[in-house]
Amino acid sequence: MAGDKRDVLVVGARKPVLVKGLESNVNLHFLLEAKDRDAFIAEVGPKIGAMAVVHGGLKIDGAFLSRFPKLEQVSNFGVGYDHIDAKWAGEHGIIVTNTPDVLNEEVADTALGLLLCTVREFPQADRYLRTGAWPDKPYRLTQGTLRDRTVGIVGMGRIGKAIAKRLDAFGVPVVYHSRNPQDVTYKYYPKLLDMARDVDTLMIIVPGGAATLNMINAEVFKALGPRGVVINMARGTVIDEPALIEALKSRTIFSAGLDVFAKEPQVPKELMEMDHVVLLPHVGSASEHTREAMDQLVVDNILAWSAGKPPLTPVAETPYPPKK
Repeated sequence: MAGDKRDVLVVGARKPVLVKGLESNVNLHFLLEAKDRDAFIAEVGPKIGAMAVVHGGLKIDGAFLSRFPKLEQVSNFGVGYDHIDAKWAGEHGIIVTNTPDVLNEEVADTALGLLLCTVREFPQADRYLRTGAWPDKPYRLTQGTLRDRTVGIVGMGRIGKAIAKRLDAFGVPVVYHSRNPQDVTYKYYPKLLDMARDVDTLMIIVPGGAATLNMINAEVFKALGPRGVVINMARGTVIDEPALIEALKSRTIFSAGLDVFAKEPQVPKELMEMDHVVLLPHVGSASEHTREAMDQLVVDNILAWSAGKPPLTPVAETPYPPKK
């Protein structure tokens, strides 16, 4: 009976995998379809037990979460969940889940593609050909190559390890910086600046949030030096964007490849006007195959909750079972 089903709020669109996987098991309520969201929340809020967050544009903070007194779980689409106040959720008995692992390989593939495009100027070469300039003279030899580079990975988590594995296959030396040493054979740098001085390429894949805000700053760019290349697959907020723009303008560093930006989808005009950078519209995991796998993990976490089973992928701030 419909009345026996538990109620789930969907913050996002009617994604086919999500709807198909959940509609026969729970009652779905779609926040973004409501004409008056405040009135809608007032009506359905008291009965919502779980939330599927598949739209990153809405801040899921304590003020928002407190409007759902029976809320037990927030299932987030994506590995990053800095738009959700997981600390507040944990303090109020709410489990937050995300979608790790299913996107590791796709993001790592994109990271290597972005690195190659940035160092070897493939997008610029494509544009050169399309202008009809090739018959007059060949595209210039690129200054950049992977053959003489050392990559410092900032964040040796699941995706960082997948990136490092690919760099191994390319014959590119890898070192890393993270909060703690990992069970890997690569050299560990406790201090980011020390690593930046010793490498010429940074690949960034750390979580967003206050702890990593502007961690890649002017001091890091200066340490990286004029051959320096910065690849960001993390969150735009991890890089001090004005400092990056200045470092690129002044040639303090050589180039940057960016899949993320501080205020997406807005991209600074200064970056778009530069020809020595490569910019992607946050497509790290954006294949149909991987996005469907992420959708399915959101579904599976909610189905586990509705069946009274433990969450599959709780985040660190809301462990299961809860810490005493």
